[in-house]
Amino acid sequence: MKSKLTLLALSITTLSLAGLSSTQVLAAEPEQLQQAIAKQEAELNKLKRDLAELASQQKLQQQEQQKQAQVVTAAKQELADSKFSKFKFKSYGSMNYTSAEYFENVQDTSPERRGRFDLERIVTEFGYQFNDEWDMEVEIEYEHGGTGTALEYDGFDEFGEFESEVEAGGEVMIEKAQLRYRPSDAFGVKFGNIHLPIGLSSILHKPDQYLTVLRHRSEAAMLPAVWNETGVGLFGEVANFHYQAQVVSGLNSEYFRTYDWVASGHQKRFEHVNADDLAYALRLDYGNFKKGSAVGVAYYYGNTTGNRHKSNKVSGDGTVSILAVSGAFVQGPWILRGQYLNGTLSDADAITQSNKTTPGLKPGNFAQLGSKSEAFFVEAGVDLGQFTPVPITIFANIDYSNPLAEVETGTATKRYENTWTSVGVNYFPIPEIVLKAEVGRQQVAVSSIPDTNFFALGVGYQFSL
Repeated sequence: MKSKLTLLALSITTLSLAGLSSTQVLAAEPEQLQQAIAKQEAELNKLKRDLAELASQQKLQQQEQQKQAQVVTAAKQELADSKFSKFKFKSYGSMNYTSAEYFENVQDTSPERRGRFDLERIVTEFGYQFNDEWDMEVEIEYEHGGTGTALEYDGFDEFGEFESEVEAGGEVMIEKAQLRYRPSDAFGVKFGNIHLPIGLSSILHKPDQYLTVLRHRSEAAMLPAVWNETGVGLFGEVANFHYQAQVVSGLNSEYFRTYDWVASGHQKRFEHVNADDLAYALRLDYGNFKKGSAVGVAYYYGNTTGNRHKSNKVSGDGTVSILAVSGAFVQGPWILRGQYLNGTLSDADAITQSNKTTPGLKPGNFAQLGSKSEAFFVEAGVDLGQFTPVPITIFANIDYSNPLAEVETGTATKRYENTWTSVGVNYFPIPEIVLKAEVGRQQVAVSSIPDTNFFALGVGYQFSL
């Protein structure tokens, strides 16, 4: 194409020169002039044919380009319409090693050190986007490397007993199975097995979203870890305010325990989830905890005795209320997060007495339950990768929990009032993988019990397709 344009330009130049010559010839010989004119006419006709051919080729090129654009557009549309483009897969997990000092029982004051490996969890998440408004997510968690126990209540066995079968030391569970309808950022609805927005562990549960090796001990001493229930919830975002409101299945007080307060009442251990008592959860955040700085408040309220298999053994409601206040400041290299939990349990003594006489329950149901429980944590870190080429974050952390902050009668033992302090490091060889190390001390609020030291290593990952 370029060569033809050059040739055309040369031809026009030649004609111009030829025209100049013809003017000179005009004065000389008429016959020569006619020959020159004829020659110019022939060359002009040839140039016209060349121009026509050139225009035809340009038209063909444009048509070819249009065809190629149509093919690309069709391919993009086909990809967009493909079922695979609507499918997503995510996974995260962690494995830990801990070396800590343990007490054999609550009367023991001579700790024994023990090292442990734990394939803490592998989580797989599948999602499908039906259209712009509807999607579904299913999250399956494999804890401690195996499948575990199922607890069943047999009401026809003599006095009615709990029966369990142990198949392996771990657990496989559906941690989330929700359908979501979200017509706008400001409003959405989700149904199914959903995460409760109580406690930061339900929001920041991936290994790179918290600094400690294990998830915060203070929260685990009060609430179910990554708390999920079956129900319906509203959610949305307006001007950087994020809200959630949920109605979900409640807890079962048959498994409330001193050491973790109402956490063991999570009905995940039962084959069927009793829903005679529902619970209500609210949360309002300003900012986004997953992306950076935020402050938030959450509240949980629900009765629990109606969900007992032997519901007639407790006359009260066993009402659980939990207030959670949390905040995070993540700016540049600085990381600061914290949370305070305050919970109350009505009819704590009646639940304790009832659990003592329930056949089939394990030892541990005889201890007193707190009518009030509280816990908090604060973690602070500095991302040294902001100052050096090495992607390392150093941190310090403090966890505190007291599931027996108050009791209805008698005196609350301080055996379960614990404080953990630690320092550690997170190293990111690549953004999707984190290696962790932590060393710290556990203090029990009983003067006769010595402080114990612990050390932990961990590796975690997360990715999405």
